[in-house]
Amino acid sequence: MHDALQSSSGYHQEIDEALHDAFLRKTLDKFAVEYRASRANVFQEVDERGLIRQIADRKDYARQHLEELYEQFKTEAEKRGVHVHRVATPEEANALIARIAKENNVRRVLKSKSMTAEEIGLNPALEAEGLIVDETDLGEWIIQLRHEGPSHMVMPAIHLSRYQVAEDFTKATGEYQEPEDIQRLVKVARVQLRRKFIAGEMGISGCNFAVAENGAVSTLTNEGNARMVTTLPRVHVVIAGLDKLVATLDDVMVALQVLPRNATAQRITSYFTLMDGAGECQANPDNKKIMHVVFLDNGRTEIAKDPLFSQIFRCVRCGACANVCPVFRLVGGHKMGYVYIGAIGLILTYFFHGKDRARILCQNCIGCQSCSNVCAGGIDLPRLVREIRSRLTQEKGSDLLGSVASMAMKDRKTFHRLLKFASFAQKPFTGKSDTTEGARMQRHLPMLFLGKQGFKALPAIADKSFRDRWPQIRPKLDKPVMRVALFSGCAQDFMYPEELEACVKILAAKNVAVDFPMEQTCCGLPLEMMGQRKTSIEVARQNIAAFRELNPDYIITLCASCAGQLKHHYQDILAGPGEEEVKQFASKIIDFSSFIHDVLKLEAKDFNRSAEKVTYHASCHLCRGLQVREQPRALINDAAEYVPCEEEEVCCGFGGSYSVKFPEISSRLLEKKLKNVEATGASRLVVDCPGCVMQLRGGAEKQGLKVKVGHIAELLAENLKQ
Repeated sequence: MHDALQSSSGYHQEIDEALHDAFLRKTLDKFAVEYRASRANVFQEVDERGLIRQIADRKDYARQHLEELYEQFKTEAEKRGVHVHRVATPEEANALIARIAKENNVRRVLKSKSMTAEEIGLNPALEAEGLIVDETDLGEWIIQLRHEGPSHMVMPAIHLSRYQVAEDFTKATGEYQEPEDIQRLVKVARVQLRRKFIAGEMGISGCNFAVAENGAVSTLTNEGNARMVTTLPRVHVVIAGLDKLVATLDDVMVALQVLPRNATAQRITSYFTLMDGAGECQANPDNKKIMHVVFLDNGRTEIAKDPLFSQIFRCVRCGACANVCPVFRLVGGHKMGYVYIGAIGLILTYFFHGKDRARILCQNCIGCQSCSNVCAGGIDLPRLVREIRSRLTQEKGSDLLGSVASMAMKDRKTFHRLLKFASFAQKPFTGKSDTTEGARMQRHLPMLFLGKQGFKALPAIADKSFRDRWPQIRPKLDKPVMRVALFSGCAQDFMYPEELEACVKILAAKNVAVDFPMEQTCCGLPLEMMGQRKTSIEVARQNIAAFRELNPDYIITLCASCAGQLKHHYQDILAGPGEEEVKQFASKIIDFSSFIHDVLKLEAKDFNRSAEKVTYHASCHLCRGLQVREQPRALINDAAEYVPCEEEEVCCGFGGSYSVKFPEISSRLLEKKLKNVEATGASRLVVDCPGCVMQLRGGAEKQGLKVKVGHIAELLAENLKQ
């Protein structure tokens, strides 16, 4: 995989191989489902959000006082017989640890699992110096036998089957090992590792927290092998990033309430070890263990000063961002990371392992926001990924798709003229949908134009856009109860105007006046996802100007993705002069379901409840980006018979330009989603986002599923009492 990150084609080939690995797919699929259920269960006992805020605050404090805490740790640790070092680069760290080994006549090194050691490539560096390095964590030992890196920060060998492990153990022991006898395999590992523990002369461990107030370092493990590494050898070296520094032991105790729950859905790990100074060791002349703590910078002090990326210091390396990632679930950590895995891995690759690798890797984020919803430190991971894409575009230039999109969208009139022209050019290829009444699809496009997009039917652009229909359908009300404005987004304006019309029908029936400013354009999220920050800022300013004179009570959007961009991301990218107007604009943004349920307070008595069985897909930007969950489900049940679907809140695989860049992953996510929909027996599927309509309707059409796919507004409008 490492070489594959040097080229887009090589990376896609690696992804294809992972997608065809049946064991990997089954294992990660099972893990993802079980992890979510177990995590939800163990967090019922604690105030999850409150603890995450505490961790963020305490880690932020440590970052802001980094130099003071380092000096305090060094002073306290040296009082307790520990040698403390600070190195700038991986090369310096490796050279220092090799020198410590040579000065103490060490030949055999024991290692406990450490992502910082992986970051600097410690093992090959020590082996190049003639040292024998043995990993002692079971998962790490297995992947060492295979000459691989970890595929998860907490579960490094999750990608391997018992058959692969048995084959590796057979080679390592010279005796055949039966893959079905799991207990036997564990015993073989125990025997092999105990021999290594006895022979080890120097132990190297990682560090979860380095406590400044008493110079102590800590480890959390489930096996206990780390304790063998830190106690048996006469020399112990701890390798830790500067971001592991915390002020007090109380900070550690707070983090421990979240870290194991997030990592493996456990209340606490099996072993929590706190090492406060060099312990006794009769193998040394003074009866004291030789203990060194090596703090690695590798750009961390610069990251700590960055007003946005300093959030990285909150990471506790729990791996939860991978555990909930729909892309990781399909392709595994070797394809969803370089050294560090998951969303945080995409970001850390940029800082630690090269912008060329990060350029390809950071594109493989679908933007579903699952990671930010579970992050133990409250890091806004999706925003950081978008920011890296923007920086890489500035530093390295744009790809073709991004350049074309930027040129088309920066001028609203030109963009809209192109869409209108496309509505005429498509006519020879357009036909009626087989699954959704009234919908039209691209019917006869040659495969030349579809390529890998052939897993779904593509929608047709409407003959007449919503903006062109607006003068005829605009409600005329004498004494409205309130006045709102509609933000259409480009998909509903030009492809799905019937969704907006359904919304207008409901609003007019409830005596709500509606405005639709013609100067509005795309929200800019597709540009953000492609790293086109300059153009996304331009369209954001155009949209704010378009609504400036209206002063509505609310600005309603039927697109969850647009809502997130308008309400949250505009405040990020337009910070500075004029930000008060941006905040005022953002404060008026509301999604359709929240407005209908929470503001208009429509309920069962407002609908002629149909007997139609309707299931639901929760759009990522609605359920996680806006934290809107119960409102659409309640409304569906008011208007029809709501049938819950398995994994309703798992991404459908659209992600805007993601489905264009990674169709192989997008298609698999869609396939899983449609299987779950079909299993409900519902005749209708509703969503709160036109992008999800495009993905799910296109997939249902391609597969011939008799499931009508549409927007929740259409369901409500059809069943609204007049």
